[in-house]
Amino acid sequence: MAVYMNAEDHKVARAVERVLPEVGAAIDAAASALRTGGRIIYIGAGTSGRLGVLDAAEIPPTFSAPPEMVIGLIAGGKAAMFNAQEGVEDDPARGAADLASINVDSRDFVVGLAASGRTPYVLGAIRKAQAAGAGTAGISCNAHSPLARLCDIAITPIVGPEILSGSTRLKSGTAQKQILNMISTGAMVRIGKCYGNRMVDLNASNEKLKARAINFVEELTPCSKDVALKVLEATDWDIKAAILVGKTGMDAVDAAAGIDASGGHLRKAIAAGKTPDR
Repeated sequence: MAVYMNAEDHKVARAVERVLPEVGAAIDAAASALRTGGRIIYIGAGTSGRLGVLDAAEIPPTFSAPPEMVIGLIAGGKAAMFNAQEGVEDDPARGAADLASINVDSRDFVVGLAASGRTPYVLGAIRKAQAAGAGTAGISCNAHSPLARLCDIAITPIVGPEILSGSTRLKSGTAQKQILNMISTGAMVRIGKCYGNRMVDLNASNEKLKARAINFVEELTPCSKDVALKVLEATDWDIKAAILVGKTGMDAVDAAAGIDASGGHLRKAIAAGKTPDR
């Protein structure tokens, strides 16, 4: 069974590869929304909804982003994360109401998640998003679905029949998770929350993450591990400010101001902070 399932899962990566242009367009739209003060909002039912909530929940600890920057909504609310809420996915008005409850507007980018591409809850939400002027994308696994036809950006990885007929938590769920990873990570990179492949905006909230922060500063600056720790303490564990201190020699206060002035982009702050006498 495991060998058969693994062979089927190999098809997921190929299916996602075929929709990379559409995923790229969604990354651009998501980053644009964030730059203008909007949000990325995922909305779905069942497995699809849970995947959206999961991806949204991982953004604050990974990128030190406020929880309201990326939001996951699931039909049936929090209870549906742990127990199936039968029937809620069939109500388009509820999808629209859930988006209205968080005041969706034209700055936002709303991603509808429905493996079938025809979940009424999700379709109702997308119509509400479009009425508010928000950009929209739909992730589904059926060609020419109502969701694909409705959204600005249709992302439709065709993964083929599931080994358990109708069980969208398998290949369809895996494809959706891969695409959500790309959209959220790509958007965070675009707004300056990474430097190279380092998550320099991570929240150093425990010993493991503090050790990672020290390693980042040590690796990216001339600082030793001991000096990296001192610089991080001086910047209140602001990794980007600490790296800026290490690379330019400016003090912690000026480094924090430099990061703010660069819109959070460490590379820009480093370029601005490197004067001839440094």
